[in-house]
Amino acid sequence: MSLLLIDAYAMIYRAYYAFIKNPRINSQGLNTSAVFGFVNSLDDVIRRIAPTHIGIAFDPSGPTFRHEAYPAYKAQREQTPEDIRRSVPLIKQIISAMRIPILQVDGFEADDVIGTLAVQAHEMGMEVYMVTPDKDYGQLVQDGLWMYRPRHSGGFDKMGPQEVCQKYGIRTTAQVIDLLALMGDAADNVPGCPGVGEKTAVKLIGQFDSVENMLRNTDQIKGALQQKIVAHADDIRFSKFLTTIRTDVPVRIDPDSMLLQQPDTQELIRLYTELEFRTFVQRLTAQPTAQQTPAAQPDLFTQPDLFSPVADAAGAPLQQTLFDSVETTFEQHDPSKTDYQLIGDDQLDALISRLAAQRVVCFDTETTGIDPLQADLIGVSFCCSSGQAWFAYAPEDFDQCRRWAERLRPLLENPDIVKVGQNMKYDILVLSRYGIRLQGSCFDTMIAHYLLQPELRHNMDYMAEVYLNYQTIHYEDLVGPRGSQADLRKVPRERLRDYACEDADITFRLYLHFLPELEQRQLTDLFSNVEMPLVQVLADMERNGVRIDTQALRQSSDQLTAQMNELEQKIQASAGQPFNVNSPRQVGAILFETLHLDPKAKKTKSGQYVTNEETLEALRGRHPIVDDILEYRAVKKLLSTYIDALPALISPQTGKIHTSYNQTVTSTGRLSSSNPNLQNIPVRTERGKEIRRAFIPDGGCVFMSADYSQIELRIMAHLSQDEHMIQAFRDGHDIHAATAARIYHVPIDEVTSDMRRKAKTANFGIIYGISAFGLAQRLGSSRQEAKELIDGYFSTYPKIAQFIEQAKQQVRQSGYAETLLHRRRYLPDINSANSVVRGFAERNAVNAPIQGTAADIIKIAMVRISRRMQEERMHSQMILQVHDELCFSVPLEEQEQMQQIVVEEMQHAMTLSVPLIADCGIGANWLEAH
Repeated sequence: MSLLLIDAYAMIYRAYYAFIKNPRINSQGLNTSAVFGFVNSLDDVIRRIAPTHIGIAFDPSGPTFRHEAYPAYKAQREQTPEDIRRSVPLIKQIISAMRIPILQVDGFEADDVIGTLAVQAHEMGMEVYMVTPDKDYGQLVQDGLWMYRPRHSGGFDKMGPQEVCQKYGIRTTAQVIDLLALMGDAADNVPGCPGVGEKTAVKLIGQFDSVENMLRNTDQIKGALQQKIVAHADDIRFSKFLTTIRTDVPVRIDPDSMLLQQPDTQELIRLYTELEFRTFVQRLTAQPTAQQTPAAQPDLFTQPDLFSPVADAAGAPLQQTLFDSVETTFEQHDPSKTDYQLIGDDQLDALISRLAAQRVVCFDTETTGIDPLQADLIGVSFCCSSGQAWFAYAPEDFDQCRRWAERLRPLLENPDIVKVGQNMKYDILVLSRYGIRLQGSCFDTMIAHYLLQPELRHNMDYMAEVYLNYQTIHYEDLVGPRGSQADLRKVPRERLRDYACEDADITFRLYLHFLPELEQRQLTDLFSNVEMPLVQVLADMERNGVRIDTQALRQSSDQLTAQMNELEQKIQASAGQPFNVNSPRQVGAILFETLHLDPKAKKTKSGQYVTNEETLEALRGRHPIVDDILEYRAVKKLLSTYIDALPALISPQTGKIHTSYNQTVTSTGRLSSSNPNLQNIPVRTERGKEIRRAFIPDGGCVFMSADYSQIELRIMAHLSQDEHMIQAFRDGHDIHAATAARIYHVPIDEVTSDMRRKAKTANFGIIYGISAFGLAQRLGSSRQEAKELIDGYFSTYPKIAQFIEQAKQQVRQSGYAETLLHRRRYLPDINSANSVVRGFAERNAVNAPIQGTAADIIKIAMVRISRRMQEERMHSQMILQVHDELCFSVPLEEQEQMQQIVVEEMQHAMTLSVPLIADCGIGANWLEAH
């Protein structure tokens, strides 16, 4: 038996760039380069290897454990090209039609998923081929576990242990990790040891076998190299953590579900015809596909197995699984024993009367689209007891549907009935188009699941994992992949009834299961009084939207484009010749061949000079052209990512941008936003700040911005109960100046700006476990000075040091960190034998209670401000939330009253040992107000 595992994005990117000079564009204007190249390569590699089993791994859409450990990981990479983003759903459709399982696990890269399954399959006696150009995979290679690496000139290299060791000049394939730890990886922003290239790394690993042994014996290294290694020891260790492919991802191989089987030929022909891949259509129609043993599609490869706890190497559970009793809850869900009814117009009032007598009613809307602000209502399903549900079909005409929905109003707006749903913000927004606003208590099973298992990284477009596992009818079964424009109205009513009723039925069962779990974990208050009321607040904010001054953006675009053109001319003048400043290849040739700025300049395997930001930053000061190229790139990124992109996101119906606020994404409890992400608007540079100038209030209104002052340090003072920090906040001192005064033993009015700067760096760094080396880097000081600053800090605030150690110890014992409102973050790696992995968990043990409590506080403030605005019948609108900041569009006549409401509710959101302070500003736009 042989298993073929493919790194999807590596193949997709390779295919896309292979056609970059001559892209394939079909008659619809779609760039099909990535899809065509991927399919061609997939067919080729299957033909060459003829495996018995196959799987294709994708990276998750959200962050991975590496991003959380190191925010700069891959941060310098440009955004995925739009043509690739459009291609991925098509590629997944083709993979599904080929009946090849898609492998994807939230929180882990494709490398880790492939590494885990490759090792499992190898241990089962299978021969394994990993198809990827990524050199990192060399660390996994063993006899019978091959790396199948695409050549630049075409074809593949089959690399076993001998080939890997020979290529890199090492003795064992495991030493690939040590090489990468020393060399770093500019493409992924892995630091490594500056100044250590491949030759030096090979020599060091040849001498010491591993970086750990090298770091224990640095006295055997001479001169400047020794100084570099000693100075960057932490970077080397951390780089080894980043470049180590995990083989313990919570996914289990199922050989039967990965059998290479006969594809759905008709579906492939349909897809290839739409894409205009005539050659592929001819292959399918002219040649019969070789018979393969059929096998059932896997249904758990897209997420970890939820019904068995993940164990560490010793076999001990790292975290008790949430769903130990779910199987019992759901084993009764036999579709043949359910009572699902389609409700006609003449039966609707009787159903409403029956539901109105219930204490708890679960409901779910079915609509014509994904955008709740645009989708029309098709019908609503209801459930109030397991196994029984009803689907009421709505009229297609909007006005008739609005009158039909009016009949539901008494039920859905009844404050005495608990409404249950899954991702209820969507339903709330849909119903708001028909004039219905939910009243009373609500229970969103997606949010309950998130609070109970925050590490699962829920996808907003999908149901909870248990939900998916127990559905017998999926959306994709009815209309195709999510995101397609297919209309559920075209689905036969009986089929839609079964799907919609099952949605409501399973959601009701999840409610029955999650309710006691929330109570058991002391999460009822956080769920009922913070997260659930926040759902309506976020729905209102999304519906309100934020107004954009397109003229201001256009002016900024013109100005920045002019600046970019000037920089381009200046760069070319410095080079002494015209060249394409946007071409890394040509930039590299100018810098290193024409101007000879670095005789040891690195090259990629294709022979192109590396000219990324890190490389150019290292060249600053050697020639004016370097600063100009960096500035040119910064302006270009600002233009493409924000200035020129935001106008395209404005809704033609409202003239505003309607971002989506995600309540169940981050592990800390913070909100995130998407489509677009408005929480990453740059504010540190003057050019970046200009973007905020384009965010404006409605006509006749002012823009109000309010944010918390040093909220995380105030929470730290409360949690640690350090008397000195508490007193500084109570006295209203500048906390950074007060810290500097105590550390340097001077009166607060004699603190210099440099002292304050160092104290500020200490305040925000030391409490999260920054090392003397890391602090020295941030301060630009010696490690000795940084160490003395750390020692002085903990002498100044001794209880903070105690709190840090107590926080770590608490997590070691319980397995999770907890906020003041009992929001948990599970950190099983706190007891890891790997010091880097353990260190990351330890930092989060301190960070999670602080950042999580800050998230809870701003959410409480949002709920209370919204409630006050309703009670006092304000016309102001809450329009933005960015971490610790809230933004409002405020009518002129409500300006004073809104300032009072906002500041009052923000400062009294939670009672701490120190006062919460909110600063409020007003202006004609976001920049002026902030």
